[in-house]
Amino acid sequence: MRSPKLAALELKRFGRGKLPRAALVALLLLPLLYGALYLWSFWDPYKRLDQVPVAIVNSDKGTTVDGKRLDVGTELAEKLHASKKSFDWRYASADEAAKGLEDGTYYLTLTLPEDFSAKIASSSGDDPTTGALQVRTNDANNYIVGSISRSVFAEVRSAASANASRGFLDKIFVNFSDLHDKTAEAADGADKLKDGAGKAQEGAKELADGLDTAQEKSGELNSGLQKLNTAAGKLETGSKGVADGTQALADKVNGAADKARPFVKDPKNLADTAELVADSAKVVRNHLDKFAEKAPAAAAAAKKAATVADTYYTKHCVTPGGEPHLASCPDLKTVRDSTAEAAELSGDVSVLAKNANGDVAKLRTQLTDLENKARVLVDKAPQLAGDLDAAVAKVNALNDGAHKVSAGMAQLHTGIGSATTGSGALTDGVGKLGDGAHQLDGGMYKLVDGTGQLAGGLHDGAGKIPDYDQQQRDQRTQVMADPIQLANQSLHKAPNYGTGFAPYFIPLSLWVGAMVAYMLIAPLNRRALAAGASPWRVALAGWLPVAGLGTAQVALLMSVLHWAPGLGLKMAHPALTIGFLMLVTGCFAAIVQWLNAKFGAAGRILVLAVLMLQLTSAGGTYPVQTSPDFFNWIHPYLPMSYIVESLRRLITGGDLAPVWQGGAVLLAFTAGALALTALAARGKQVWTMDRLHPELSL
Repeated sequence: MRSPKLAALELKRFGRGKLPRAALVALLLLPLLYGALYLWSFWDPYKRLDQVPVAIVNSDKGTTVDGKRLDVGTELAEKLHASKKSFDWRYASADEAAKGLEDGTYYLTLTLPEDFSAKIASSSGDDPTTGALQVRTNDANNYIVGSISRSVFAEVRSAASANASRGFLDKIFVNFSDLHDKTAEAADGADKLKDGAGKAQEGAKELADGLDTAQEKSGELNSGLQKLNTAAGKLETGSKGVADGTQALADKVNGAADKARPFVKDPKNLADTAELVADSAKVVRNHLDKFAEKAPAAAAAAKKAATVADTYYTKHCVTPGGEPHLASCPDLKTVRDSTAEAAELSGDVSVLAKNANGDVAKLRTQLTDLENKARVLVDKAPQLAGDLDAAVAKVNALNDGAHKVSAGMAQLHTGIGSATTGSGALTDGVGKLGDGAHQLDGGMYKLVDGTGQLAGGLHDGAGKIPDYDQQQRDQRTQVMADPIQLANQSLHKAPNYGTGFAPYFIPLSLWVGAMVAYMLIAPLNRRALAAGASPWRVALAGWLPVAGLGTAQVALLMSVLHWAPGLGLKMAHPALTIGFLMLVTGCFAAIVQWLNAKFGAAGRILVLAVLMLQLTSAGGTYPVQTSPDFFNWIHPYLPMSYIVESLRRLITGGDLAPVWQGGAVLLAFTAGALALTALAARGKQVWTMDRLHPELSL
């Protein structure tokens, strides 16, 4: 008998009564109940989070910023309470929230502390402080709600942080505008500074040129002052010599005047004497004819007069050293000389008179001259005292003037010396000033260049600093307060929670279906074993009924998942998905058949063990990389690992390469399991005591 006929005979057993029929229906519905109900129970839990009661405690007291009232806590609480996208937010006091969290009235609580607004506002002040949202959960109520709340509260925190930063950022943009205006003003000031620095540079250059000229002229002045100082030194020495000379002259004149003054005070006596000489000379001249005769007597008389005049002159006008006392004594000296000359003439006359008459004419001339001089002395005799005093006064005045000139020349020499020293210092100072002026000129040139660069830089900076109006500030504040928008793009997005977990629970339900099927259907057909049929025919006869039931289970399960209200599983490749699941159920049937055929009652336990290993290593919930190393090690060697990966691509879309790889693996597992079942069937054709009396039966 062929294997399909044997499989059909096996299925006919379920049509021989109500209970077998019910068992067959249960086999068909078991994967549906196991898979569909399980997926249905959490098909889209996030869609109904608004049914989860959560307490919100608003303890925020608010604050005042720049004269404006700020109640961030109230605003946030109102937004959450009005939100329909997350939890069922309910206002509560702190005590009510704590009690409700403990007894399960609330799954979690959110508390806005009393300083929440103040800390939020501090972000725009001098001492920014982070505001804290206080969340409390109770895993004794539900662990998953706490996990879900983390993502929800991450959005709440992001929204609150963005709202808090808006005021701070708005002030920044306002400060940008102020900075732009001030920088523009600074740039204008830098332009004026540049102009002023340019004029200052021109003045510094003129100053440097003027100081160069001044240094040159001060050098010439210093050279001239040095020459003048030398000349002043000589003049000082000369004026001092003149003063010394006038002092000596004054001393002598005053001494002579003191001696002559008693005689010139009696001018009559002097005039009489001169008159006598004049008369005598006249008489002699008039009596020349008798001169020769009376010459000896006249010579004697003249000699006597000359002696008297000389004695008078010597006594009153001559010092012991032979020098005259006064400059005014020449008249007396004239008298003396005249009388001496008269005496000499008289003597000569007397000699001439004796020797020759030819000298009478000469004598007459001399007498005339003597008479004239004597007459002059007679005329001047009354004024000699006054002339003497006037001469002494003039000499003294000359001496005083000479001393004053000498003192003045000394002061002049000293002053010119100081002027020379000062001129040298002036020359050095002007030179230093010139050097400084040239440095100033160079510095001012650099300053002009620097102020030009400063002005240009400030203008450029003012152009680069933004100057936002209110609309621009609002727009940028919004962007910077929440600069990152999560562009969550999924290449092949699962529309809900159930769709995402379907690749995991569908094969799970099919494994359970195959496991329960072999609890009702023998893995090896006893008639075929007893008839000594081929082991392959025996293996196929036991596999085909369960594989056929699995196909029906797949059709029923996928129909309900796709069309049932509240589910609506969408598949990217529906036909390919159904075909692949038929391959899956055939593979599972082959594996479960072999475990039961080979190990008997113990095989049913191994079926559960293999199921557990596959569930924990398939990566159906979390990535397998997050599991311990053991599960990562067995992951490639179990069929469900390939089934889950392939169903994800078939249901949500994507590259189908894993599907073809998974199909090949399932075919290999199916063929291998059927081969092992055939070997087990061959062994079962020999009856042993263990088969007649098994140690364990289930």
